[in-house]
Amino acid sequence: MEAVAEGLWGLADYHEKKAEIGKTIKCLEAICQSPVSFLPIVEVKTRIRIATLLLRHSHNVNHAKAHLERTQLLLKSIPACFELKCRAYSLLSQCYHLVGAIPSQKQIMNKALELIESCSDGFVAKLWSCNFSSQLANALIIEGDYQRSISALQHGYNCATEIHYPELQMFFTTSILHVHLMQWDDVNLVEEAVVKCDEVWESLELIKPDLHHRGRSELSKKQAQLQQQLRDMTGTSPIWQDYHNSAYHGNLRQVWADELELAPAPIDGEWLPKNAVYALVDLMVIIFWRPKGLFKECGKRIQSGSQVIQEELSKLGIVDGVREVDLQHSAIWVAGVYLMLLMQFLENKVAVELTRAEFVEAQEALVEMRNWYVRFPTILQACESIIEMLRGQYAQSVGCFAEAAFHFIEAAKLTESKSLQAMYQVYAAISYICNGDAESSSRALDLIVPVYGMMDSFTGVREKTSVLFAYGLLLMKQQNLQEARIRLATGLQITHSHLGNLQLVSQYLTILGNLALALHDTGQAREILRSALTLAKKLYDVPTQVWVLSVLTALYQELGERGNEMENSDYQRKKVDDLEKKLAEARSSIHHLELIGQTKIQAPQFHEVDIKRPIAGSSMGANLDIPESVGLVTPSPIPSSRLLDLDSVRRGKRRI
Repeated sequence: MEAVAEGLWGLADYHEKKAEIGKTIKCLEAICQSPVSFLPIVEVKTRIRIATLLLRHSHNVNHAKAHLERTQLLLKSIPACFELKCRAYSLLSQCYHLVGAIPSQKQIMNKALELIESCSDGFVAKLWSCNFSSQLANALIIEGDYQRSISALQHGYNCATEIHYPELQMFFTTSILHVHLMQWDDVNLVEEAVVKCDEVWESLELIKPDLHHRGRSELSKKQAQLQQQLRDMTGTSPIWQDYHNSAYHGNLRQVWADELELAPAPIDGEWLPKNAVYALVDLMVIIFWRPKGLFKECGKRIQSGSQVIQEELSKLGIVDGVREVDLQHSAIWVAGVYLMLLMQFLENKVAVELTRAEFVEAQEALVEMRNWYVRFPTILQACESIIEMLRGQYAQSVGCFAEAAFHFIEAAKLTESKSLQAMYQVYAAISYICNGDAESSSRALDLIVPVYGMMDSFTGVREKTSVLFAYGLLLMKQQNLQEARIRLATGLQITHSHLGNLQLVSQYLTILGNLALALHDTGQAREILRSALTLAKKLYDVPTQVWVLSVLTALYQELGERGNEMENSDYQRKKVDDLEKKLAEARSSIHHLELIGQTKIQAPQFHEVDIKRPIAGSSMGANLDIPESVGLVTPSPIPSSRLLDLDSVRRGKRRI
């Protein structure tokens, strides 16, 4: 039977060279479907080859996945075959990624890394370890597990360092930077990642003195290009100051005419597609400026970035009415990149509008996020918890505290990220504290204590500042004023030094001013509250302004400053009237009840039969004696971006 297999393999080679992929697969399928058994190693090699061809030339990921899962079972009975096992793991991971089975992808990559650990520390093993670490990091990113993603990438970097592979080192350091840019938890961590990229580039150039002049020139050009991009994104270049000018906006695209490759095979890493990079820069501007209250500039960036993304989605055939099930598998990765970016733009828009108390605009952006998620639930599965969190933020902003707590707790259930779970628990605790009754305070304490106990285990400072804020607020409600003051002062210092979030700073100051008044330290209370009011005005944060003004009124009453009290009360009344108008408008909206309602978003469940559909162009079912589900892509007389066919490696990775 080995001679038969060799003959069919040879015939498959012949057809593949002639680009007759259907006939190639037909030859290989004959081995798998034979009533006479071949040796397991023969079947393994054949199924891996079929899966590779399907991923490269067809939209049918499920058929490739079935071959690879069968291959996994066969390989269990074969003691050696390290290279084949690694290839099967890598391809199966890509299949799970494409069908949205992220837990399965993580499981298979962890098994692959265990295989690497059990073998010798050779060059090939380390190279495969880099491959698996990269894919695991991508899976973790989709779930919003930034910290474990960075750990996976750091493991890949260590492997690349051990085998003295500078190109791979550059890939992993830049990927780590990508994660920090997406998370942006601590500006110091972002800056450290930029410095690390710079160091690796320097070493990469120094260890290649034997490059020809042209090669060194190309390397230097790429180095300068990447460094400029990094400086632009982190604000360390004068360009950052000018980027919001419309005259400069178009010129940046000329600088990034080419994509940068970040790793050799089997990683094949690269930056995001060009237009995704342009949108990413807009997003970075928003993330950098939003905490500083530069909302006008943020609005321009949101509009600019969203427009770029909508144009790219249209090219992929994603227009009104198109759902996830309508996409070709070959378009899933590119669509996923742009959809995830779009959701981040909308998330920032919701945050900006809630800060400005523009509740109706926040509603519209949040409803748009929900609608995108319902249409693309697998691609956007990581956004489900974000949407629930934003529903909680909206409910909190309009005074529906019980509903807010419900959505925050639901959001925590929907994510595996310990960091996000901690944040959502803190948000829920604050909602319970705002409810004001004893039972709610008890629930708040139950949520805060576990997070407070583990806050030093988080790498960033966002979790720490949030839990200190909530704990200080709860202690104040319990009349434990001195302890509350210590917690809040610590949190304020960390927020001011590391986050630069003016809204959180103003809220910290408001509580501390209230505390100072309660402790009869009127001088400090006056100074703190004035600072809080100044920041709240800068942010157009009407709810915080009303809060500060109410405390200032109490301060002037205690001091007997009748004139200041009257003036402050009049200003407070105007702000309250303004806020009540906006709240009334929000509550009368058709979206209000559905957003605060204590129900989860129900996304449609697409079944296997929904995904297996004919492809535009001539059908191959009549020409091939293989399962129709293979669905090979044939040339269409009318070019269509819906039939975009990316190679299996590029489609199998959601770039970080």
